[in-house]
Amino acid sequence: MFQLRTRRARILPAIAGAAVLAAVTVVAAQGASAAAAGCRITYTISSQWQGGFGASVAVTNLGDPVTGWTLRWSYGAGQTVAQAWNATVTQTGTAVTAVNASYNGALTTGGSASFGFNGSWTGSNPVPAAFTLNGVACTGGVTPTSSPTAGPSPSPSGPVATKTVRVFWLKPTDVTFDRRYPDGIAAVMREAQSYYRQELGRTFRLNDTVVEVVDGEHDRNWYITTNCTGSDHYWCVVGNMHQELMRRYGIDNPDSRWLCVGLISAEETNQSGGGASPGWVVLSGHDADGAAGVNGPMNRWYGGMVHELGHAFGLPDSTSTDGTPMSASFYSYPNTHFSQAQKNAILSGPYGSLLS
Repeated sequence: MFQLRTRRARILPAIAGAAVLAAVTVVAAQGASAAAAGCRITYTISSQWQGGFGASVAVTNLGDPVTGWTLRWSYGAGQTVAQAWNATVTQTGTAVTAVNASYNGALTTGGSASFGFNGSWTGSNPVPAAFTLNGVACTGGVTPTSSPTAGPSPSPSGPVATKTVRVFWLKPTDVTFDRRYPDGIAAVMREAQSYYRQELGRTFRLNDTVVEVVDGEHDRNWYITTNCTGSDHYWCVVGNMHQELMRRYGIDNPDSRWLCVGLISAEETNQSGGGASPGWVVLSGHDADGAAGVNGPMNRWYGGMVHELGHAFGLPDSTSTDGTPMSASFYSYPNTHFSQAQKNAILSGPYGSLLS
């Protein structure tokens, strides 16, 4: 039987002020919850002294409204970030990640949020060369995409590459196609891909068509109420999706060819869940909504995917809130890190061969 693990209650941190000698402005492609996607990033070195500096970063959303943002960049001259305000800013090696605070994640079209930090430098302090926002690389302008109701991207026409993470969005018959969902799920997967590389020095591969859109065989109510025990519908939705995907796509549980991720746009209010076991992640409507930017700050959904992928790679839950993403600490994403033991277990586990 497919063993699943539940999520924990949401606890999100908020860090609080500030600070022109040099500045750079770039336009970046925005995360996947927008039909027109783009943003402007202004990185300003507001003060500098021997061995230290202060910087401020302004994020302006040029696309459709978003409910949360994660900004990433890398330093090329050995700079390091110290205390920050108005965002949670973490650094691993040269890679820096900034996630909105609880009060500045929602950006309307044209809306802006700013955060600041202090840092250190040695030989030089150039501004970062590139940024990504919500997992998407800078493109130099606003990226218009298909409207939310336009048809889905074509599914792979030939065999899907093996040794990849294969991702599905199952759309019940009474759910209208909305491009925010496959695009948003793809952005969450790319963010997780980047996080695993940051933590492990290697990561999994996604397919060219990151999210395979699946027209379900039934309506939402069928997935919610079928194959249930009494009134317990908690696992029905994801269990029914899991069985349908395996049958229609010839996938085993587990399957050495792929690590599979499935999300379905259906759930019973306060009942349907999701989780993972080796080789599979299965998630229901609130996770699909979150990836699409409809439900809650994005770092909640980024951390959740990192957590469930950890199970799919073979890790158990932590026994306490220990700062790793296998505990409730995943709600503090990106301020959470795998332990060395967890890294070793992933790399030596049944799906470690997918990481390169």
